[in-house]
Amino acid sequence: MPRMSSKIALHAGPAVGFDQPFEMLAACHERVRRSLDLLQRLQAHVARHGVDGQARSAAADVLRYFDLAGPAHHEDEERHVLPRLRRAGLADLAERLQTQHDEMGRLWALLRQPLQAWAAGEPADLPDELLHSYIDLYAVHMPLEEGQAFPAAAANLEEPALESMGKEMAERRQGGQR
Repeated sequence: MPRMSSKIALHAGPAVGFDQPFEMLAACHERVRRSLDLLQRLQAHVARHGVDGQARSAAADVLRYFDLAGPAHHEDEERHVLPRLRRAGLADLAERLQTQHDEMGRLWALLRQPLQAWAAGEPADLPDELLHSYIDLYAVHMPLEEGQAFPAAAANLEEPALESMGKEMAERRQGGQR
């Protein structure tokens, strides 16, 4: 891979808005997938070409996404999805998703170190096992949310509750790009 020419617009908003909060959550998963793909391509690029300008830029993009948008997305789920799952009698599913969020946070803290070095133009080792653990966890997590958690949490939810959820999600993002 001599060039990373297919630059990903990490902060381009999904086609849906906060007036459709569950659709917004699902659309965010597509941005996660693109960011994970960029992270994988970045690791391969650095292995072949070192920490050049493209690598620095891509590392900064990945850091920005998983430092800002990722935590905001998990907070949305922890405030609005997991409590609804618990109330619906799906506490095991809620706890599984929370455990996965916690593990993603732990892994991200480890991944940030080499990415920060790369963004600064410095060499660093990003272990394959660490990268694949992070990617594999998301590969299990997102389909679980999309296929089970979001539909269960959205079931029988009235329009005023959806509006309130979307409004709260949007308000938390005001004042900073997430």
